Amino acid sequence: METLRNIRKKIAVVAGGYSSESGISIRSAQGVKTFIDPERYEIHIVLITKDKWIVQQNNDTEIPVNKNDFSFIQEGQKVFFDFAYITIHGTPGENGLLQGYFDMLGIPYSSCGVLTSALTFNKYFCNKFLNNFGVKTAKSVLLRKDDPWNAMDIQQELGMPVFVKPNDSGSSYGVTKVTSAGQLTTAISGAFKEGTDTLVESFMPGTEVTCGCYKIKDKTTVLPVTEVISKNEFFDFDAKYNPNSVEEITPARISGKLTEEIQTLTSNIYNWIEAKGIIRIDYIISPDGEINLLEVNTVPGMTTTSFIPQQIKAAGLNIRDIFTEIIENTPQPPEGGVTPQPPEGGVTPQPPEGGVTPQPPEGGVGSPKSPSGDLGVRD
Repeated sequence: METLRNIRKKIAVVAGGYSSESGISIRSAQGVKTFIDPERYEIHIVLITKDKWIVQQNNDTEIPVNKNDFSFIQEGQKVFFDFAYITIHGTPGENGLLQGYFDMLGIPYSSCGVLTSALTFNKYFCNKFLNNFGVKTAKSVLLRKDDPWNAMDIQQELGMPVFVKPNDSGSSYGVTKVTSAGQLTTAISGAFKEGTDTLVESFMPGTEVTCGCYKIKDKTTVLPVTEVISKNEFFDFDAKYNPNSVEEITPARISGKLTEEIQTLTSNIYNWIEAKGIIRIDYIISPDGEINLLEVNTVPGMTTTSFIPQQIKAAGLNIRDIFTEIIENTPQPPEGGVTPQPPEGGVTPQPPEGGVTPQPPEGGVGSPKSPSGDLGVRD
């Protein structure tokens, strides 16, 4: 079988995923495909779901992807990708799993590496990490499934209202604004449907803003700040993806001093977490001008209503040039990444007969539990 290679690099725009965000991911992939220069690159959308990995052709043909080397067969020839642009929001594209896969295969990709992706996907631990650098965040309580918790204790700890959200999800799925202790049970149950842990955060009044950033070699680009004004009670899923439910103003109507502080903080956070590619960071500016972190997005949305394309346009930059810069300047994965080959004879190794998933030792636990009656993991 021949191997197909030509002058244009082959780019996989990887979409889908295993979470409720898969639909948004596909919309982001369609946006990214239009942002990448088709004269310079051969672009394919690769859809990853729990059931299949496929290349989607323009005629709606689906071609299976070989997971052993991330290749596919086209016109009888084996095609390898030169670069993966990850647009999966949620697992496995935003939490480090897919990044580890590409590292092992030696395929460069657009987003942060394994450690950074895993850290930022966990909102609670990312906030705790950035608190060490003086970044201000909401007070919070982390709940794990089956943890005991008490509504009145949470209210006493954080006050009301609070936001209840999955600790490891995005796009406002499973996010609820709670105004009384009696609403917590329903809100926490909804959050657990979207993630393994639930985060309860104190309400931070103020102006919501967001700022994008990317860095290549010795070049830093911090994008204009966008002000977010939701017409709903908060910037929920509807506001994020329905233009009629939100007003997004770029540049934000804030002072030059605050703009500079937010852009500097965004650039610093990029360095502190060792980010790669385009990221976006969301903040709340309190009434007295204090900047509080909401969350770090390492795979920001790229739909027609997303912030990053708006900010690039407001900055007077060419989005196609930016994507070319990212593709051409992304370093190779750490040395040692190899393309796995099947053993002689072409048979893929199977686990030993009767193989089982390893279990923790007797008496071990999968995650620490809070003492009986405790709130969970606190700030």
